[in-house]
Amino acid sequence: MTSINRLIIFTRYPEAGKAKTRLIPALGAEGAAALHRQMVDHTLQQAQIFQFQHPACVEVRFAGGNRVLMQRWLGTDLMYTVQGEGDLGDRMARSFQSAFNSGVDRTLIIGTDCPDLNATLLERAFCQLQHHDLVLGPASDGGYYLIGLRRFIPQLFMNIEWSTDSVLERTVAIAAELNLSVALLPILSDVDYPADLKIWERVTAGRRE
Repeated sequence: MTSINRLIIFTRYPEAGKAKTRLIPALGAEGAAALHRQMVDHTLQQAQIFQFQHPACVEVRFAGGNRVLMQRWLGTDLMYTVQGEGDLGDRMARSFQSAFNSGVDRTLIIGTDCPDLNATLLERAFCQLQHHDLVLGPASDGGYYLIGLRRFIPQLFMNIEWSTDSVLERTVAIAAELNLSVALLPILSDVDYPADLKIWERVTAGRRE
């Protein structure tokens, strides 16, 4: 029987002054928001490439704006849900719980800050969930750019200091305490600070070639 897969993308509406704020010193508020739009478009392109070969529902969990603005921006053929209140752990836990309550077999959550995350890695992550309880994509800053589960495990989102360099280490430790099998993807870097812009430039240059 075919598994039901869901890919959840965490993002925000690209309002100047509220999107990619750590890049505003280098790009200005409008420039940072424009880059955010481009990175979201890039992430969705990779999701669509994955979907072409592997049926999966794509859900956009957003902050800022509203559903109408998101649909005008990204189209009406996606599922949109407001991220809601709470810290990142609360919002991810709610997203996983909702997906599994709706009958999904395997769920990934990704952001839009990691341009090297491509359709091949999405396929690899879903494949890993056939044999592992948890799949993580380690980020070079100590966090993770992807997390995947085949059942809801709320403990993975509790008692973690989000946006620190200990997020991945703490998540793996919790998984060990719960005797979960864990698969790790390659380490990739997010584009968060001006020094990271070279990552985006490299990826987009490769796309143009």
